[in-house]
Amino acid sequence: MGQLRDRMEGDLLLRGYRTPTRTRYLWCAKRFAAYYGRSPSEMGEAEVRAFLLHLVNAGRSVSVQKLYVAGLKFLYGVTLGRPEAVAGIPWPRVRRPLPDVLSGSEVERLLGAVESRKHRMVLMAAYGAGLRVSEACRLSVEDIDSVRGVIHVRDGKGGRDRYVVLPARLLLALREYWRIERPVGTRLFPGRKRGTCLSAEAVRGALHKAVATCGVTKKVTVHALRHAFATHLLEGGTDLRTIQVLLGHNSIRTTARYLHISMSRVARTRSPLDVLGTPDGAVLG
Repeated sequence: MGQLRDRMEGDLLLRGYRTPTRTRYLWCAKRFAAYYGRSPSEMGEAEVRAFLLHLVNAGRSVSVQKLYVAGLKFLYGVTLGRPEAVAGIPWPRVRRPLPDVLSGSEVERLLGAVESRKHRMVLMAAYGAGLRVSEACRLSVEDIDSVRGVIHVRDGKGGRDRYVVLPARLLLALREYWRIERPVGTRLFPGRKRGTCLSAEAVRGALHKAVATCGVTKKVTVHALRHAFATHLLEGGTDLRTIQVLLGHNSIRTTARYLHISMSRVARTRSPLDVLGTPDGAVLG
C-alpha cells in the first residue's frame, strides 16, 4: 500500500489509537489490498462487500469479521475520505454467550493452587479489584494508595484512568509479596527484561496449570475472575452504577449484562405464578 499505509498509520496516530489497534487495522487494510492486487483507493463498496462475504464463506470467526469491518471503515471513512463507500456495510452480529461464573469457594481454590507467588498476586488483584489482566500486570508501587484504600489504574482500555477498590486482604498480601520478592524497580510485577512488566501470557499459563490441579470444572480464564468480581459485588448488594465505574465500562448497558448472570438474583425473583390466588396476587388484577 506504500504511501496509503503511511497516511492511514498517521491518521490512526492522530486519533490516539493504541499500538495493538493500529497494527490490526493496518493488517486488515493490507490483506484487503492483497486479495484484489489493487490499491484500496481504486476500489469501493462493491469490493469491500465481496471481500467481507469471502471471509464469511471462508468460515472466519465473527470477531475477525468485525475487525476487518472496523479497519476498512476507518480506511475509507477517514484516510480516503470516502465514508459513503462503507456506510452501507453492516457490523457483524456478535453472539454473546453468558460466561460461567466462579463461586467464592472456587476462586479461593484457584488462587490457592497457583504455584508462583507473583502470578498469584496478579490473579488476586484481577479478582479483588476487578482488573483486566493487562491492568494488573502493569501495576506500579505508586498506583497503590493504602491511605485512601484505592488502586490507580493508569492507561486502561481506551486510554482511560480510573480508581478501583484496594481490598485490605490484597494490600496485606502485596506487602508480604514485596518483602519476600523485593522486585527491582517500581513495577510490582516486573518482567524478565529490565523495565518491562510480567506478560499476560505468563499469567494465563499459570492459571491454566492451577485449573488443572484444583478440581474446578468450569471454563476459566483470567477474565473470568473479573466477571466473578462484578457478579459477586452485584449479589452482595452493590449498585450497578458503582460496578460500572469500578470496571471502567463506558456504557451501563455493558455492566447490565451481569444482571443476567447473577444466579442469586435469578433465584430470588418471585414468579407471578407463585402469587396467583394469594393476597399478594391482588395487584395482578
